[in-house]
Amino acid sequence: MSPGKKLSGTDLVHADDEVALGLQVAPAISVSTTFRNPDLWAPGKSGPETFDPRDPERHVYSRYTQETSTRAERVLSRINDGYALTYSCGLAAAYAAFVHLKPKRIAITKGYPGVHTSIEVYNRARDVPAPVIDIDDPFRAGDVVWLETPLNPTGEARDIQYYADKIHAVGGRLIVDSTFAPPPLQYPFKWGADIVHHSGTKYFGGHSDMLCGVLVVKTKEEWTDLWSTRTFLGSVSGSLEAWLLLRSLRTLHLRVPRQSASAAVLATWLSGAAGAHDGIPADVVERVHHSSLQGRDARGWEPSAQLEGGWNPTFAIVLTHVELAARLPHDTRLFVPATSLGGVESLIEHRVSVDPAEHPRLVRLSVGVEDVDDLRDDLRQALQAAARGEVRARVAPKL
Repeated sequence: MSPGKKLSGTDLVHADDEVALGLQVAPAISVSTTFRNPDLWAPGKSGPETFDPRDPERHVYSRYTQETSTRAERVLSRINDGYALTYSCGLAAAYAAFVHLKPKRIAITKGYPGVHTSIEVYNRARDVPAPVIDIDDPFRAGDVVWLETPLNPTGEARDIQYYADKIHAVGGRLIVDSTFAPPPLQYPFKWGADIVHHSGTKYFGGHSDMLCGVLVVKTKEEWTDLWSTRTFLGSVSGSLEAWLLLRSLRTLHLRVPRQSASAAVLATWLSGAAGAHDGIPADVVERVHHSSLQGRDARGWEPSAQLEGGWNPTFAIVLTHVELAARLPHDTRLFVPATSLGGVESLIEHRVSVDPAEHPRLVRLSVGVEDVDDLRDDLRQALQAAARGEVRARVAPKL
């Protein structure tokens, strides 16, 4: 699949057909850690030197390959127009990227705090740590840029091509964390990324029931190098998680566009709430952060070209008082007060409760697949309740 094309349900359902084994229609869960060897050893005809982990004729040991993860990686490769490798979680994938690239310095600004801590862990294992610089500092040879876009928790977008040109001018590499904008929303390779990272726990998994990380590279050679490192880091995806991921990918083209469209509606609606607005009390919502509301930057760039498949389904609002931000998640009936994002159910969280460095009045919303009118009604009544100072007992909504 070429970047920019419509995400194909045919690809999502059939991209792994060529590596499927057996006669079952739905993929089976492979729980075996080891596999029977049917052949006698013969020099040059069997053994590790003849094993192709990208397209294995048989599986040897599940830390190397197993059927379900191989199939999931084939689907992820097709829809990301590259070579995808899965990991046990998003941070395992991030750590593996740093081990792979061995940066002299790492340029990163804001975003998911777990990646910053992963860099600290990476540096503990080095005799010469890789200093952390800002993405807008001057770059030099050996630098690696970690660019998260859209940004956690605000959902605001950054110009991938600008940072790609800047880092490539000195011979460095660009990793784009595209977790907030999976296919079909954004294709970072089109804009100059060298490696694409996803926390597959989020939209690829899509059901809040599994952990997964993904790295996508441009060549089989680089994929094979990453695969070898993953084998001995031990950060492989578990059998059940790989099966859940493959199941979830089948509906990515149905889930994400709906979540994207609903988020854009809600962000636009909420952005009119500085005064009394459609039942939202005045002086409750101070600001709405979302890529759809950014407009052009000083260089003339605006996010719609990069987010060609739609706006990110996760965004943030800033309320006028800390008490409102703390109460709001507990006054909703459909939005679930929980961390994470990307699932079919809508989530809401007072972000400072999980990230002490975050703005204390910021609330992050992950929009699910519920009817957007019901979500809007839920936010309206919750904002009204929060403004009255209520914290309601959570009850099943009456729809």
